[in-house]
Amino acid sequence: MKRYLILISVVFVLCVLSCAGPDRRQTGSAGDLTEVDPEMLEVIRKINSVNAYEVPDLGLREDEIYAKTTEDVEPFGHVEPYKEHFLVQIEYTGPGRAIPEPTDVNTVKIGFIGPIMSTVSVATGGKSHEEVLGIKMLQGARLAIKQANDSGGYLKRNIPYELVVSNDNGLWGASGNEIIKMAYKDNVWAILGTIDGANSHIAIRVALKAEIAMMNSGDTDPTFVETNIPWVFRCISDDRQQGYLLVDYMYKKLGLKRIGIIRANHRYARFGVREIHDGSRRLGNPIVLEMPYFIGTEDFSVQLKRLKEENLDAIVHWGDAMEGALILNQMRAMGMAQPYFACDRCVSDEFVEIAGANAEGVVCPYPWNPMRKSKRLEEFRNAFEERFGEEPETFAAHAYDGMNMLIWAVQVAGLNRAKIRDVLAHRTRPWKGVTGDIMLSACHDDVGDVFLTKREKGKWKFYSRKDLKIPRDYIPLRDRVSRPVASVQSD
Repeated sequence: MKRYLILISVVFVLCVLSCAGPDRRQTGSAGDLTEVDPEMLEVIRKINSVNAYEVPDLGLREDEIYAKTTEDVEPFGHVEPYKEHFLVQIEYTGPGRAIPEPTDVNTVKIGFIGPIMSTVSVATGGKSHEEVLGIKMLQGARLAIKQANDSGGYLKRNIPYELVVSNDNGLWGASGNEIIKMAYKDNVWAILGTIDGANSHIAIRVALKAEIAMMNSGDTDPTFVETNIPWVFRCISDDRQQGYLLVDYMYKKLGLKRIGIIRANHRYARFGVREIHDGSRRLGNPIVLEMPYFIGTEDFSVQLKRLKEENLDAIVHWGDAMEGALILNQMRAMGMAQPYFACDRCVSDEFVEIAGANAEGVVCPYPWNPMRKSKRLEEFRNAFEERFGEEPETFAAHAYDGMNMLIWAVQVAGLNRAKIRDVLAHRTRPWKGVTGDIMLSACHDDVGDVFLTKREKGKWKFYSRKDLKIPRDYIPLRDRVSRPVASVQSD
């Protein structure tokens, strides 16, 4: 069997190289977009061997622990829950794998949806505020498409990839309409997007009905993958992972006790601080006070006065960079010298420019380490600067990785939406991205390493758990998938 798999692998690679031609090579920053390991060859064999009435036996991934949750911050710590969700991979059982690859396509279209034009929406808290992030995401996606085309495009047909761009304008219904347009009118094969948590939830529900894979590279809402939708993937670490590290740092490393929160009044901040709340409470240090503010607020004196009265050890901010910097400056002007922790969006030039000298010492969780030594990352950074005249940031880098994962899936699976979904869902090896190794959990979420970054001597410096000497607490190695069901207690 092993010799059989090796032979198939060799034949497949030779076929791909012959289609690509002698002068077409993958760029180093784009990654190996035709990589097929023996495990994936077996997945391909199985999905190609079934008809419309059969479901291939691909096996379902099972996680013993959800989201790497340690025992000390685990919910229901004192009782055994009746059922635990999101530990077993969701299976696609539809007939889509039997749809033949079309022969009348001139380009391979991949969709993009993100906030790239300003709008006003109740869903986003008023005036839209994420365009600068969405534009960076679009740049990263465009670079991935360009490099794939420079390397021969869709190698099976020698035709180029085409990026179909849609604006996420913050209206729930409109977001769904954009997915329908891309899926049925533009005939894209997969979609990358978006950033806003509410719109992402709407988009993936429409993607479920359209049966099209959707890769998210910008929404860190922990509940995004908690939807039992087999078409959903995310290539960025969420606020749960980042929150766990920040909580451990504040309480276990620094020994802080009384923490206050100030956050924006939108979904990103509201859901982001939930993990700070839960982790703090489970470690015996419930959040003392949480103060929200509206998007666009410039005077935070009311919120800060209340926080100052509580004699806090530290302040945590969750929101956008501009408000985060204004809050920090007003804190210092009021004589509040507590340590200032902020979300990953504050790791930006805008935050530093507004905060000035006050930015020194600020600590933020971050989904990756952009300062690590990596040839792939360096090549990406150089290519991005050459094309766009500026250095890439986190939304550009994650969109680049997410788009390359979609391109790889198309190259390997062919032009069939169900098979594209299958190879993404059943990839057993981490994706070697510019943001680091991306390993998907059973619910298709990135559970790779996260970091803390601290502003020191005018630069952001990044630290892993190992660097900070904060090992994860004990993760119990018990079977959470097939363990006996808890009995119902009667009076």
